[in-house]
Amino acid sequence: MSDGSAAVSDYWNAAAPSFDDAPDHGLRSGPTRAAWTRRLAAWMPSPPVDVLDAGCGTGSLSVLLARAGHRVTGVDLAPGMVERARGKLAEAGLPARFLVGDAAVPPTGHETFDVVLSRHLLWTLPDPGAAVREWVSRLRPGGRLVLVEGRWRESAPGEVPYAVGADRFPWGRGVGAHELAAVVRPLVAGVRIEPLSTDDDLWGGPVDDERYALIARL
Repeated sequence: MSDGSAAVSDYWNAAAPSFDDAPDHGLRSGPTRAAWTRRLAAWMPSPPVDVLDAGCGTGSLSVLLARAGHRVTGVDLAPGMVERARGKLAEAGLPARFLVGDAAVPPTGHETFDVVLSRHLLWTLPDPGAAVREWVSRLRPGGRLVLVEGRWRESAPGEVPYAVGADRFPWGRGVGAHELAAVVRPLVAGVRIEPLSTDDDLWGGPVDDERYALIARL
């Protein structure tokens, strides 16, 4: 692991114990959990399909996907996140596979997937465009790329800074829908943008920034 990757891993390991405290991370509220369940059902093909959850965090979306009958592989750079994801799926009695590794280059060998899903990850990556290209290459013919993103991250007084050097990341404050679509569109057959900012249940309350899902098909 490079020094930069180690710093990022350390950051998310430190964040893991409290990560699920955010309503849209832990999905502990019934309305929030139901809102994400509905969205995932609309974005995914009919189950069962093979889904790669890139940057799975503590596995909250993996739980919903596995509960819907999909075969889930989650990847995260932080062992602390993966440990919690494994525990969460085990507690729910659901099957899933979780791997510690770089979500931008998932350690899944030559495997391909019907869906690659990533939520709120691109802002954390030093080369997000390369990650998108890698994810598209992991899709089977007719597969789907589902990116839940936004331009939401703004520094606030007292906020813990992100990993050393991350201020130079291209999308360190998020990425707008049109900018992301311009990167994805040449790689796929079609792109659809679904605005998410006005769905309060997804976030546990109102938000006033740009949030969306980009759904692309090969």
